[in-house]
Amino acid sequence: MSGLVTAISTGAAAFSATNIDDIVILTLFFSQVNAKLRRWHIVTGQYLGFTALVMASLPAFFGGLILPKPWIGLFGLVPIAIGIKCLLNREDDESEETETEQSESSYLSKFLNFQTYSVAAVTFANGTDNISIYVPLFASSTWESLLIILGVFFMLVGFLCYVAYKLTHNTAIATLLTRYGNDFMPFVLMGLGAFIIVDSGSLSLIIGH
Repeated sequence: MSGLVTAISTGAAAFSATNIDDIVILTLFFSQVNAKLRRWHIVTGQYLGFTALVMASLPAFFGGLILPKPWIGLFGLVPIAIGIKCLLNREDDESEETETEQSESSYLSKFLNFQTYSVAAVTFANGTDNISIYVPLFASSTWESLLIILGVFFMLVGFLCYVAYKLTHNTAIATLLTRYGNDFMPFVLMGLGAFIIVDSGSLSLIIGH
């Protein structure tokens, strides 16, 4: 019983320490919900991105190796690219909404499309530091504790999405995000990408030094 409690508390602590900053990005995403970006795109993308982080960390459990942090940090280029795309495409939003509604006729396309992958990419890029925490955690886990920790992780992803969504229903926050969200979202993404690249030491790979 003590092992179960330990695994649950360890999983909750590790998740909280590494994902609390995601709530800001998720709240911004939820504030942008429209005909193109649906709530399920954000939730599905968050789960996909987090699953990718877990998969990148799992080799430690089996005694394998993972990419060095500077190479993983190159994923910071993804939110920068998405931010630039948001800036370039803002004026085309209204005309694209009709096209998006028509193109999302299939059940699968509602979940696996550009919006979903964009959220997943930002989640993964913002979570590169997670890997440095998850690797030793997974490496020191047994099969039983690993499964419990992963179960806690994936339940808390849903809770994180729920909290972020509810924050957009706060009158003050909702008004602020509705009025200014479209304007500063691209810059938040680009700033996040730049921080990831610098913080991960990936800048030397880009400039060749």
